[in-house]
Amino acid sequence: MLTTTASAVPHLKQGRARALCAAGGALAAALAWIVEVPLLGLHLTVRLGPGHMHTSASHIQTITIGQVIGVTVAASLLGWLLLALLERRTPHARLLWTTLALAALAASLALPLAAATTTSAVAGLIVMHVTVGAAVIPAMAHTARTR
Repeated sequence: MLTTTASAVPHLKQGRARALCAAGGALAAALAWIVEVPLLGLHLTVRLGPGHMHTSASHIQTITIGQVIGVTVAASLLGWLLLALLERRTPHARLLWTTLALAALAASLALPLAAATTTSAVAGLIVMHVTVGAAVIPAMAHTARTR
């Protein structure tokens, strides 16, 4: 019983640390949105629909703080899941996860570049993505177990 309890403590601390990473990412995203939208007056809008072009089937959507927080938490939790899977499969989980997380961050920039309706929306959304990446990626990588 003591062995189970002793080995569970690091996992509990690690889980708590990773949950804080996700929460910290959501907080960073919310703060970026608050600075960009109410304080600076940016309109974070994207054009959604077939091809994201100016077609009659596409529509403009305003990015809300709830969407920002929800997507950030979802992405952070998926990152956590990937890190946990990599820790079980490779002794190089931290390096591999960090590389994949940076690649995912780079790929996520395609949405603002392709769908944002204005230059200021592109810039605001890119800043938001990079802010979240800067908050989550190093913190989550720091929680990686070494074998």
